[in-house]
This record gives sequence, C-alpha cells and structure tokens, in this order.
Amino acid sequence: MKIPPLRRLVPAMLPALLLVGSAALVAPGAATAGALPAPAPAAAAGPITPVPVSSYQSKITNDGTTVFHPTAGTGRLPVALLLQGGKVHRQHYEEYAATVASYGFVVVTPNHRRLNFVDLDYYTSTSQVGETLSWMAAENARAGSPLRGRIDTGTMVLLGHSFGGATGLSIAEDKCSIPFCTTLSFDLPAAVKAGSFYGTNNAILGIYPKIDNQIPVQLVQGQADGVAEPAQAEATYAKLGSGPKQLVRVAGANHYGITDGQDPSGAEPEVSPQSLPQATSIEVSARWAALWLRAQLGHAGAAGYVTGTGDASDPLVTVTSAP
Repeated sequence: MKIPPLRRLVPAMLPALLLVGSAALVAPGAATAGALPAPAPAAAAGPITPVPVSSYQSKITNDGTTVFHPTAGTGRLPVALLLQGGKVHRQHYEEYAATVASYGFVVVTPNHRRLNFVDLDYYTSTSQVGETLSWMAAENARAGSPLRGRIDTGTMVLLGHSFGGATGLSIAEDKCSIPFCTTLSFDLPAAVKAGSFYGTNNAILGIYPKIDNQIPVQLVQGQADGVAEPAQAEATYAKLGSGPKQLVRVAGANHYGITDGQDPSGAEPEVSPQSLPQATSIEVSARWAALWLRAQLGHAGAAGYVTGTGDASDPLVTVTSAP
C-alpha cells in the first residue's frame, strides 16, 4: 500500500511544563450498568467472537471514568487503560472502548485533566498507570462492583490515541520524560504487558529518537491521517527497538478513525477527510488492537490472526510485524 505524501509536520510530542502529579488514590463510583450489544461480526473477523458488553461509571483517583466489560463470563479479565488523545473527552471513545471490551477486556477510559504547559485540558500522563492498578485492586474487592472478583489485578495493557499513544510509548520505555511524566520518576510495573496506539508517533521536529520499548508495541495508523501522518508512523515503527512489534495500516481512516465522530469538540481539527464509514474504521482498528493485545497475553488463535491470516483476510489493512 502506498503512503500518501506528507501534507504538514505536526509533532506528536507537544512541548510542555508539567506542574503537579497525583497520588494513586482510589474513589470508586456507584455502578450504573448499561448493557451494550456485541458488535456485528466483520467479514474479516478474527478467532475470538465478540460478546455483549456492559458499562458503568466509576472514578480513578480524581478522573471520571467509564468502565466497559463483558456482561457475562466467569474468567478473570485483564484491564486495558485507554489513554485519550489531547483535548479529547472520554465520551468520544465509547464505541471503540466497547468493541475492545467485547474481545475479553475491562476497558477503562479516565478523563485525565491536567496543566500541560499553559493549557489546562485533557492530557494523559504516566501517573495513570499506578492510579489504574490501584483502582483495579480496589474495584475487584469492592462490594457492589459489577466486576467484583472478575478483574485480573496483575495484568494491564495500554490503548492510546495521538497524545495518549505518545504517552503510551513513554510508558513502554519505562521513562519519566516531558511532557508525559508528571512525577519525579516512573517505573514500569510488571503488570503492564503490551500496548496498542492509534495515530501515534514520536516525531520531535522531524527527528525520531530510538525507542527502547520494554513491552510489545503495536501502532495502528490511518492512511488518510492528516494530523499524525502515515510517514511519521513508519519512521516511529522503525525506531522501536524490541519486538514483538507491529504496524497496522488502515486504508481510508484518518486521525479520528477511532472516535465516535469526526473532529471531537475542542480537539485539533483534521485536515484530511476519511473515506471509510466511522463505524468501519472503529471496528477494524479496535479488532486489530484487541487481538494484538490478546496475542501478547498468550491467546494462540489471536496470535495466528495478527501475525498471519488477518492481513490476507482483511482488505482494509496492510500489516508489518516483527517477532
């Protein structure tokens, strides 16, 4: 698949001055469950059949959070922390989060609002990893929680969009780096197993530093993205130092291919139109993210799909992988 020419350079990492971090305090919210149907199976569906999903409201530290999870089942579920794009409210990820959850995850979508340089808005930080791990333990034990006894408290994976994906890359490197680290230090917990990041790169004024990732990383890139451009994702993928790693190119999707609609209010506008229906770009991107993450957690069928049969069976993607 040919990559569109560069339209403009928009570095993923915005300069920032981070003033305060937050402690890992837990304040679970009341569960107001709402059942969501399982996504319709796609023509290129993988080895895991999506299941119905429910959601409820909670709180991770001070961040309002929607929690998406399979409605039924007996096994313990890994948690996927969704790191939102810069200035993008968590409400814009509901369909994407629910789709990932339907493959066997608890997906949490905290609204992390903080000062980034002089801008007070939704910006993710590495501190959210520890905060989410504390929430996982508390929520698993909380009386009245829909997930009581159902959370695998030792397993977390990462999802990220744009700035949130760049935060995820910093987490994957086990680094405390500006503009993503809001504390004096950061140590990657052993519970964090893998990450999948959409519309993400590590470009800094045209320079792509080497990424010493300590966990497997997948980049999912819309080929019509005019904010974080395809060539930037290609260069970032080449800088990932360790495998497994993967780059999934989604034809016709732009920077907001995983949000519920185009150009979420308050976020940087997209300059490149999307040719895919929004529901299609969400389903494809969420399916590849979910199956990649399941593969890194040991699901053999998912591994066979994301590194073998999936590329051939899905006409909307072209995939590059390395062990």
